Amino acid sequence: MAGGFGVGKTTFIASVSDIEPLRSEAAMTTAGVGIDEIAAVPDKESTTVAMDFGRIRLGDDLVLYVFGTPGQHRFWFMWDDIVHGAIAAVVLIDTRRLADCFAAIDYFESRGVPFLVAVNQFEGAHRFRQEDIRDALALPPGVQVIECDARSPEEARRVLIAASEYALSLLGASQ
Repeated sequence: MAGGFGVGKTTFIASVSDIEPLRSEAAMTTAGVGIDEIAAVPDKESTTVAMDFGRIRLGDDLVLYVFGTPGQHRFWFMWDDIVHGAIAAVVLIDTRRLADCFAAIDYFESRGVPFLVAVNQFEGAHRFRQEDIRDALALPPGVQVIECDARSPEEARRVLIAASEYALSLLGASQ
């Protein structure tokens, strides 16, 4: 799971994990002033500084380990380790700050990691048609755009199932 600063990655993982999620949250301090774009998320009091980790059982023989990347640029050096062995990725976006997701999309495209885009439906945010989001992000054909509420275990589960099915369909198509 990747996306910009404050898009709901930690919330998403916490909502869907079967175990108590591992969080690497730290309090927002003055050290982030001028680095973190806190004006876009004024009520944010903590931020991920390493990664988040959760686990979800989708069936008797299918367990997903869910890793969340930190959204700030200064932590991108960790992404290669986090994505190693990934079958799929989810780019979580906030349509009020669409530009924040381009780095994650570029990253997964450049490494050939199948991904989908999940639009976190924040209260008060304008709702856009999926086609408009697809066009704005210049997504390649086949990349799904799914709406969700990161706080909802059912919706987060639906997103992870869709990402898994997408990765498996690509695997089947290549054989």
